[in-house]
Amino acid sequence: MGILKRIWVYVRVMRKARRHRGDLLGWLVRRPQLLLAQGGYETSLLLMGRMPAELKTLAVAKTAMIVNCEYCLDIGAEIARTEGIAEEKLVALLEPDGNPVLTDDEQLVVAFAAAVSASPAVVPDELRARLDARFSRAQLAELAAEVAWENQRARLNQALGVRPAGFSDGAFCLIPEAAPQG
Repeated sequence: MGILKRIWVYVRVMRKARRHRGDLLGWLVRRPQLLLAQGGYETSLLLMGRMPAELKTLAVAKTAMIVNCEYCLDIGAEIARTEGIAEEKLVALLEPDGNPVLTDDEQLVVAFAAAVSASPAVVPDELRARLDARFSRAQLAELAAEVAWENQRARLNQALGVRPAGFSDGAFCLIPEAAPQG
């Protein structure tokens, strides 16, 4: 997916917000440095195009499921739909390992997202070797930045009480993963 198309996807999705449009902005305008930093990083991620957008979107969606950010789950499902990702793939994120709905590459990036989003974040050597064999260093840097940023974004949203904006109203929405029992 080209960069301009990805930007257009985000514009279309943001227009679908039905409520709580200004939750995060209402907090960040109080600290303009944070607003600029957040906006700058979001823009840089949006403009990167080495890793296929669909793979990044699935990895980010899995991350949102793990860290349980309601806003991220809401917008993530709508971004995926707008990018043309089949709903079956979103459902497959609940149990991605060996799921025939997901391609090998999709399973790989989702496994990476799960590893990076765990606490502590540990990427097993075997997974890292499979990623290195399949993707370039530039692609992996981009994927890691996307997943790490989604973790930051989700935790910031949760800390500030950012609520779902209704992007996915009336459609399938991602659901959080159950907390690990320990």
